[in-house]
Amino acid sequence: MTLHDVIAAFESIYDPAWAASWDAVGLVCGDPAQEVSRIMFAVDPVAAVVEEAVAWNADLLITHHPLLLRGVHGVPATTPKGRLVHRLISSGTALYTAHTNADVADPGVSDALAAAVGLCGPLRPLDPDPTDPAGRRGIGRVGELARPVPLRLFARQAAAGLPATATGVRVCGDLDRPVRTVAVSGGAGDSLLGAARAAGADVFLTSDLRHHPASEFAEEGGVALVEVAHWAGEWPWLADGAARLTRALGGEATNVETRVSALVTDAWTEVIGAPGRS
Repeated sequence: MTLHDVIAAFESIYDPAWAASWDAVGLVCGDPAQEVSRIMFAVDPVAAVVEEAVAWNADLLITHHPLLLRGVHGVPATTPKGRLVHRLISSGTALYTAHTNADVADPGVSDALAAAVGLCGPLRPLDPDPTDPAGRRGIGRVGELARPVPLRLFARQAAAGLPATATGVRVCGDLDRPVRTVAVSGGAGDSLLGAARAAGADVFLTSDLRHHPASEFAEEGGVALVEVAHWAGEWPWLADGAARLTRALGGEATNVETRVSALVTDAWTEVIGAPGRS
């Protein structure tokens, strides 16, 4: 199996054409003719993840977040990102990124997040992709819990279903209010606050909420907020992406092995002086 073969299979699931115009997805480094037998999935292309991939003898590292999102004029080893590129090339490890094309895919990043926090039954896009005639692709998902539960219990359920991080899960709203219809969006989601309200959600779970938009949204009432760490909200997709790629490569018949990195690469590593949590 060559890198070209693997990329073709992966892009049949997560088409790069679905990526946002500002995004940078696809092959970052690697020879399409090289053989691939081990593929590691991770959220962030950071030094610790690259070293894990190299130590495992991965031929390909697939990450959700791009390494080179903004234009660069060079990748000298004197810069952090340049060092990663040199390390990958010298170890023979290719790097491929699937970002917003994985976000909008059906299923994609938010489908995995929805499953992790307990949503069941059919899901619909929170912000549909207008180019999809079937209306299945888009950012975020809206779905239902099996039964209404207090916001407190839902937040605990979300915390239990996602990998632990230093910042944990933050909640805005009456902890005793019942919630059933849930909107989720992996990654930064405060641009979707209005969409969550319009979707009739009781609670919106996402990441990276800014103070003013969240505060103003809370003042309007009606929809509770649950904020999870950015890394934690996108991590569940890795196993799903790996499984779908394995099936696309022939399932059990393939000789390609996949692995999901469990390294916590969330930017925040400690919370000091936090009060007791509910």
